[in-house]
Amino acid sequence: MIPPALLAAFLAAAATLPAAAQEVERNILTGGPTGTYIQFGRDIAGLVESCGQTLNVRESAGSLENFLGVRQRPVTQLGIVQSDVLEYLRTYAADDPDIARAVAGVRIAFPLYDEEVHLLARDGIGALSDLDDGRVAVGVEDSGTFLTASLALDLAGVTAERVAIAPDASLDQLLAGEIDALFYVAGAPAALFEDPRIDGEAFHLVPLTDEVLKAVYRPATIAADTYPFQTGPVESVAVKAVLMTYDYDPDLNAYHAASCKAVADTANLILTRFDDLQEAGHPKWSQVDLEDIPPGWDIGACVNAGLQPGYDPGCTAPAADESAANSIYRQRICETIGC
Repeated sequence: MIPPALLAAFLAAAATLPAAAQEVERNILTGGPTGTYIQFGRDIAGLVESCGQTLNVRESAGSLENFLGVRQRPVTQLGIVQSDVLEYLRTYAADDPDIARAVAGVRIAFPLYDEEVHLLARDGIGALSDLDDGRVAVGVEDSGTFLTASLALDLAGVTAERVAIAPDASLDQLLAGEIDALFYVAGAPAALFEDPRIDGEAFHLVPLTDEVLKAVYRPATIAADTYPFQTGPVESVAVKAVLMTYDYDPDLNAYHAASCKAVADTANLILTRFDDLQEAGHPKWSQVDLEDIPPGWDIGACVNAGLQPGYDPGCTAPAADESAANSIYRQRICETIGC
């Protein structure tokens, strides 16, 4: 079930309207210090900085906090979330009209990359079903790992005790023998698993080959030698990360107008500097397909505004000219969403 505290926060978010402001701070919610989200956030903030603007990168517990934050927190225009957050909310609160209304304001800025589901376990756990009657860490309650781990265990009918703790604490408890396994959803390579304490003789990544999971998530493979303790490829599943925003109405008030411009500026810079992100950013940028919009998500109008030919993000510092390749990306995206 959806945690009561999270549900209460979500309902409060639906009724929250930030105060108007002429100029607003620009923020992106990402994730913890060892995750891929925060590195993507820093890459995007670097583009914005090259334009003479500031986008603050904020740490968070992950997808659910980010989803709620974009809906609830003032001056929080962007957040990186797992695409299955919508499915999660609809599944656990399908009959709640307040959540339905709140979800209706959610929009996508860009699809990002596939996040692999990592299940690190002690020796003797060879499949998800082996966790029956065991103890497994599923992340903190407002994280994307919690979201996906909860769905995966429910779908597979696994009756493990679920321990809601953060990734670093999960790893500590696994190494200490206090739990049998931990879930962590992150784009490989994830820094958490670079920890030299992970002995490949005692711990391993569990293959996730359940047909019920493959019906919901994308198949994925964590390549051999992705992590120091890992020697062979591991079959898994993946969920797409997306850059999320809110459906701001620039005609509503000054706050909405300024936030819409923040979203449009950032969207424009991501598109026109996409080659730079792929060349100098996190390795996962090389896997980003800007046309691969996951089901259930709609492109934001403010994003669409930033994709228009000739859009000026108002840089006070020089930004690189749009490459021919990115012009093609713009054309393809506009064909998809109707720029």
